[in-house]
Amino acid sequence: MNNFQQEPQQGPRTINTQIGLRSFLTRMYGYMALAVLVSAVVAYLSMTVWKPVIFGAFASHPLMFLMIFVISMFALIGGIQVNATRNPAMSFTLLMLFAVIFGAEMSITLALYTKAVLAGAFVSAAAVFGTMAVIGTTSKRDMSKLGTHLFAALIGLIVASVVNLFLQSEAISYIFSYIGVLIFAGLSMWDANRMRDMYLQYGDQVSANGLAITGALQLYLDFVNIFMYFVQIFGGASRD
Repeated sequence: MNNFQQEPQQGPRTINTQIGLRSFLTRMYGYMALAVLVSAVVAYLSMTVWKPVIFGAFASHPLMFLMIFVISMFALIGGIQVNATRNPAMSFTLLMLFAVIFGAEMSITLALYTKAVLAGAFVSAAAVFGTMAVIGTTSKRDMSKLGTHLFAALIGLIVASVVNLFLQSEAISYIFSYIGVLIFAGLSMWDANRMRDMYLQYGDQVSANGLAITGALQLYLDFVNIFMYFVQIFGGASRD
């Protein structure tokens, strides 16, 4: 008689699902990292080589400059999401174009801060984002309700920030920066968890590559916002 208990074996479907999930996550985070790299390079070039053109255009027509950026970014976000599962190649191209435009826009704000502030903000943002993304990717908990609360908090933060444009309170802006980091850190975890669950549920019904690009866009926005809020925090601290 066999006294050894046989370990339950994973079926081919389970193994294939795990392999597919790893491939999906690798692509999603790879696209997101590439988008961040493109934005960083464009921001650097905009603050150095292209500075006369970019900053000259902004100084001459600041409102029009911002309007073009806002409209183009919303159009690109919509284009990426619409084409993600239909035409992943087009969606990827739009993601890279979005990263270019966002990098040029960020350069106007980043030029106000020192290299030490920017470096500290980037390292801090990478650490926070990486930690929350890992938790979101590996957690088995249901985070669906968390997203609702985070979006409500984000809307509240946006409204309060608009009000503070009239108050011009540096202390309130400084506090809002910490709140912004917390909100987008939570969104990073939620988005990572949501995209993993979406792949497990719909990965065999839609383009996994297109789904990875959609996730990369969401995570890119989370990371960039964390970074920009850290820039404000470190920049405010350096002025004290």
